[in-house]
Amino acid sequence: MKTTSQKTGSGLKSRSAQLSSSSTPAAQSAVEKKDSRLPIDTEARKKNRTLPTPKVLELLKTSNPGLFNLAEVVGKWVWVTFRETPAPELRQVLAQLGFHWNRERQAWQHPCGAFRLRGFQDPHEKYASYFPADSRAA
Repeated sequence: MKTTSQKTGSGLKSRSAQLSSSSTPAAQSAVEKKDSRLPIDTEARKKNRTLPTPKVLELLKTSNPGLFNLAEVVGKWVWVTFRETPAPELRQVLAQLGFHWNRERQAWQHPCGAFRLRGFQDPHEKYASYFPADSRAA
């Protein structure tokens, strides 16, 4: 049986509510920093995810040359891998450009219009890969 009334006043909060109501200065400054970032334009992000590989590389080169230097092309996809967790601003730039985080491969990946279902093998075993920044320097 469903009920429509909600009990209030129990004093218990959800985990996210407990974390967000923290009154420590460090927690407040973290919230302020998070709010200072610009929102992601979802329509531009969707459009960017359909761009072909050369266009994605050009977009990376013009928007953030440091990210271009980290880019690896695997098949038609572009991957960006970091040694440490990148700053929130870099993650936001990558998301805006159409990249998504792949937890299994520990890389930011851009499908370059070639959307696929999950694969069971490492794409490096099936597709050629190269670092475009290396070929540019030659």
